[in-house]
Amino acid sequence: MKKLQAWFPTLIYAERLLAKGGQAFNAELLRECYQIRDYDQPGVNWSVKNYPGGYTSYGSMDQLHRFSSTFDQLRKEIDRHVRVYSRAQDWDLRGGKLQMTDCWVNVMPRGCAHSFHVHPQAIVSGTYYVRTPRGSSGLKFEDPRLTHMMAAPARKTAKKPEQQAHIVYPAKAGQVIMFESWLRHEVPASLIDEERVSISFNYHWL
Repeated sequence: MKKLQAWFPTLIYAERLLAKGGQAFNAELLRECYQIRDYDQPGVNWSVKNYPGGYTSYGSMDQLHRFSSTFDQLRKEIDRHVRVYSRAQDWDLRGGKLQMTDCWVNVMPRGCAHSFHVHPQAIVSGTYYVRTPRGSSGLKFEDPRLTHMMAAPARKTAKKPEQQAHIVYPAKAGQVIMFESWLRHEVPASLIDEERVSISFNYHWL
């Protein structure tokens, strides 16, 4: 073995959802996202308390792939990427498979944020970006070892990227990002006036 090796990697996946036709598909998704917000009064009410300043259908319509053919098409496209991610993890699914169980819309205007959290009981979670105006907040991940470092000294400013306590993936329309559901992540407060629109999802092992 080498004198010094890195172990226990945390894998984050980021890739364009579609090789072709992404803009037209996003336009249709964006139209439906706003239609859902206009229709979903219970979600608007839930968001006032739980998603201040913004809108999410998480507390009301969280299985949109079962509600809309457009969102089900998104589910089919994300399925392909989940299979790639699963192979990279070397998971033994023992005859089962990873299935999308939750899928919801997020609309973030200026000042809206989503603090650090995890997705309990899910296996893979992620986000697909529908609309990301310039300056949109990215997705910030936390080193899962952070709470166990106890008396460890602070790292130098010019540290290696893989040694940072946090890493931010930029929000890019047409891109899907996925990660293991136990990995803490947040979306910092939006600093722009235009709305950032995304669709989040969970996969369970069934």
